[in-house]
Amino acid sequence: MGEEVTAQSYSREQRQRYREKVRQNLDVFERMLAQSVFEFERPMTGMEIELNLVDGDYRPKFANAEVLEEIADPGYQTELARYNIELNVPPRPLPGDSAIELEEEMRSSLNAASAAAEKRGAHIVAVGILPTIMPEHFEGEWISANNRYTALNDSIFYARGEDIYLDIEGPTGERVATYCDSIAPESACTSVQLHLQVSPQDFAAHWNAAQALVAPQIALAANSPFFFGQRLHAETRIELFSQATDTRSIELKNQGVRPRVFFGERWITSIFDLFEENVRYFPALLAEVSDEDPVAKLEAGEAPALAELRLHNGTVYRWNRPIYDIVDGTPHLRVENRVLPAGPTLVDVLANAAFYYGVMRKLASDDRPVWTKMSFAAAEQNFHSAARDGIESRLYWPGFGEVRAEELVLRHLLPMAHEGLAEWGVSQKVRDRYLSVIEGRCTTSTNGATWQTDAVARLQERGMDRQSALAEMLRVYAGHMHSNDPVHTWPLP
Repeated sequence: MGEEVTAQSYSREQRQRYREKVRQNLDVFERMLAQSVFEFERPMTGMEIELNLVDGDYRPKFANAEVLEEIADPGYQTELARYNIELNVPPRPLPGDSAIELEEEMRSSLNAASAAAEKRGAHIVAVGILPTIMPEHFEGEWISANNRYTALNDSIFYARGEDIYLDIEGPTGERVATYCDSIAPESACTSVQLHLQVSPQDFAAHWNAAQALVAPQIALAANSPFFFGQRLHAETRIELFSQATDTRSIELKNQGVRPRVFFGERWITSIFDLFEENVRYFPALLAEVSDEDPVAKLEAGEAPALAELRLHNGTVYRWNRPIYDIVDGTPHLRVENRVLPAGPTLVDVLANAAFYYGVMRKLASDDRPVWTKMSFAAAEQNFHSAARDGIESRLYWPGFGEVRAEELVLRHLLPMAHEGLAEWGVSQKVRDRYLSVIEGRCTTSTNGATWQTDAVARLQERGMDRQSALAEMLRVYAGHMHSNDPVHTWPLP
């Protein structure tokens, strides 16, 4: 959910002071990269999963405060809308059977949370976009009771100066084209974020590798085909999030001003490149100023919090975001991968994570890395193609040319994932369990998006209208989700 803030609006003086403090933080961060000790000897991984609440009819249930009170677990927090919650998974190392142990712990946690939610008349569903969400659901009190979200909503519209226009068209011509007077549609985008701790000198290689990898990730994992009742992109979440948080007017877009949901524009040589871009190109949305003197803290031999720089970084929505954080007084750096949708099952989520961590290990350590053989523009084009067409997309990859996503994964990336996980010290048992799920999706051409699309089509062929078919599909989806069988094995209704 990001750090909470104390105010819902900010004065001109506060914004000016905040800008000055962010620039001071950036200067201190540059000094730290040159002279400070960062924790990376025992790299940790982490995960966040955003979830939806639905009622007995599988429509959104706006009751996250009541559900969280019933769950009573600090690992669960609010998200943007009152039908969203988030599960934060404690960091852990990759080696051994850690992933299987994590799966068991998370299943137990989610089962307990689901039982608690049902006491408040809600079901928990993990899906990239809730298929039953409709415009009328945002006409009431939709936003969570949290200063950060209200301040973000107000700041985005203040910066934009007009309503947001959503315009997304699917492959068969179905389209959503509508104006919105809040960022409520952004709440429909529920994702999984993967974290990987890296050293300062290795950060650029890992970020570049992650940027090259986003397209295969999305192609394999797409799970967001429906929005406002229309069948749009395989991973509609990508385009919806980009449009729903856009602070630019049409004129600023025409001038080439960068969007806050930002793929990037070049391969990098240092993590500093990304933080410096954030400060140079993006005005503040939240202007919370701390009392910390980062220069004095650094000169006293302590790691400064750099609260303003971190807050600003949290409002620039890169698909691979740089993270600076402190644990037990020692700073560290992470790559936060934000492209994956939630669901369909926990085993699918962990399969996506295993594929990512394994391939990342190999790509980042390659003697002639992929980003030296592929233009950044080609990586971005792959990204958009994968979001639009999912597992059926065609992607460019050096040495293969343009190839179907399934073929690229089976012939090249899946073997790399096995090797990379082995180099991490991950057990054979873990590799077999999760990477076999990735292989199964490729050999059956099935992921969450294809299953949802085929299920709704089948229900409509039986005479259901679209809204009824979406609700019934989601009911069946939720049942399969609780079975924890991977999505490529699910029968159609």
